[in-house]
Amino acid sequence: MLLLAAMVGCVQVEDRAVTLSNERNSIERTYELTKYLDHQLKEIKDTYLLYLGPPFSDPDFSPPRPNISSLAVPSAATRVDLWRGLENGARLAQNQRAYSVLLCAVRELARSTLCPYLQSSLLHFCSGLSGLLGSISGLMNALGVATDGHAPLTTPALSPRPALNDFTRKVEGFWVLRELQSWLWRSAKDFTRLKKRLRTFHNGAGHKPV
Repeated sequence: MLLLAAMVGCVQVEDRAVTLSNERNSIERTYELTKYLDHQLKEIKDTYLLYLGPPFSDPDFSPPRPNISSLAVPSAATRVDLWRGLENGARLAQNQRAYSVLLCAVRELARSTLCPYLQSSLLHFCSGLSGLLGSISGLMNALGVATDGHAPLTTPALSPRPALNDFTRKVEGFWVLRELQSWLWRSAKDFTRLKKRLRTFHNGAGHKPV
């Protein structure tokens, strides 16, 4: 009887070790993809601002964020202390929702650009962003976090957009890429902290990060 109990205990320990390894690998893959997209976006943003021309291509130009947008691009301007105060699952869910909307916004930028090279770059970036959404969804499943109710690669439908003048349209494009860059920066930090918390749990000093 004691031998059976010991064998069951060993199997449970091995299963938990495998689970932790899978979770750690999922976090690492998501982190690496986030960093890759951040690097790629820097090049695309520079090209896009040159495409927009002055004053958007001026280094110090920063137009106010539009107050009203039918696309409702999510802001990454949440205070750091409030953001860190959320549970890991809540942060992952907000990342998932934000990238779903931002993916739709970048696709809109690609459709509206007249530069073939820039359009190709934006569409290629969209493929990577779709992959990040899938990776986040997989990570949420691995950690036992409920997804937000729609498929990872499904993007929200666009509501009818009012006619925009050329300058307003350029301002929206500017802010789509700026918000996207802010989300990628913050996501990379989130995944780094999640790796550290998982390592702490693996060492027996805490609870599973959720």
